[in-house]
Amino acid sequence: MRSVPTSPTRVLVVGGGYVGLNATLRLLHRLRPGEAEVTLVDPRGYMTYHPFLPEAAAGSIDARNVVVSLRRTLSHVGGGAEVVAADVVKIAHGDRTARIRCADGSERDLDYDVLVMAPGSVSRTLPIPGLAEQAIGFKTVEEAVHLRNRVLAQLDLAEASTEPDGRRRALTFVFVGGGYAGIEAIAELEDMARYATRLHRTIRPADLRFVLVEATDRILPEVGSRLGRYAVDVLRSRGIDVALGTTMTSCVDGRVVLSDGRELDAATIVWTAGVKAHPLLEATDLPLDERRRLVVDADLRVRGVAGAWGAGDSCAVPDLTRPGGFCAPNAQHAVRQARRLADNLLAQLRGRPTTDYRHTYAGSVASLGLHKGVAQIYGVRVRGYPAWLAHRVYHLSKMPTRSRKAGVLLGWVQAALFHREAVAMAALSDPFAEFERAARS
Repeated sequence: MRSVPTSPTRVLVVGGGYVGLNATLRLLHRLRPGEAEVTLVDPRGYMTYHPFLPEAAAGSIDARNVVVSLRRTLSHVGGGAEVVAADVVKIAHGDRTARIRCADGSERDLDYDVLVMAPGSVSRTLPIPGLAEQAIGFKTVEEAVHLRNRVLAQLDLAEASTEPDGRRRALTFVFVGGGYAGIEAIAELEDMARYATRLHRTIRPADLRFVLVEATDRILPEVGSRLGRYAVDVLRSRGIDVALGTTMTSCVDGRVVLSDGRELDAATIVWTAGVKAHPLLEATDLPLDERRRLVVDADLRVRGVAGAWGAGDSCAVPDLTRPGGFCAPNAQHAVRQARRLADNLLAQLRGRPTTDYRHTYAGSVASLGLHKGVAQIYGVRVRGYPAWLAHRVYHLSKMPTRSRKAGVLLGWVQAALFHREAVAMAALSDPFAEFERAARS
């Protein structure tokens, strides 16, 4: 008798970040013809390489080279994947259905057989008065571009102002959070702003006030205490006010109040104080832990749930190298988890045993601005120019697609051969204003 052909397994990938993109790529490369159909849903339609956001904000890299088109990357690999630009608003895994909302507000259901949860994380905020109205995050390329334009626009404002208090407020920049994002952002933007003062007649580098607020007694804990102290010394030597063991208690109307009793007016407040699991998980019937992360086993299957997988920042992935601990929410783990997830998903489809995710942390690299950095690589501490170079080489090697690698490299070459661009394009934050003024007139 002729066997009855079976329909391909429908795989739904939720999220197009590190895990979503890399897991989908690996699946497409290894799936047999007709074995499965892959659909990826992400509201933006592109993946952002977060380690390069600080350089995009400082203008060392073109913002378009920090993002990777999901459609372009996934359409020509294997059988290709369907990319849907929409928000997932609810998942009923018991029914194998995901409700999505398109940009026009319309909603529809997507049916699937196997679910891969990789929604990533969102900024972890606190109920601080004025935070939602005054601060800006640093997780998207849009925020990075906006922050660059805002810093440069404040320098233009201060140059034109004759009011001392307003000028001081414009030149004060407060960053909250001493992790990778906060340290690299303040270091790169301080470099950029100091360079930009050369183009202003009445602003000197000493007029700039950059303040870093960190609740604990150290920064960059991933690189170790010794390099963390070195990073503090480097930042302070550049005139950056590093306030350790300090929190921001209020920022209403830009009036920043710190727990050490200081108050200052700042036109720019940047919030980089950690991340939390994506709120989408609350709209699913999947198991969550006390921190509202998706509970997964070491092989990245959702615990106790058939046909569901998860990895990345929103998942509590057991760290087998540290019994009882969980993998840190960083790109190094996310990329490796994506590959293991894809391999295990394929193994299960083909009736083979899965393999637990195990990765010994190789180390950390962080930039402290142009030609300055810290790194701990397999226990070896590196600082200064070699660490900065290691940071660039490592992240360039991990940047998806050859075209984006080339774009980043060319941006560095251009920045090295020519002067920095220090032009504020503040109108990008409100592109309709000019036309509206013309229409009203």
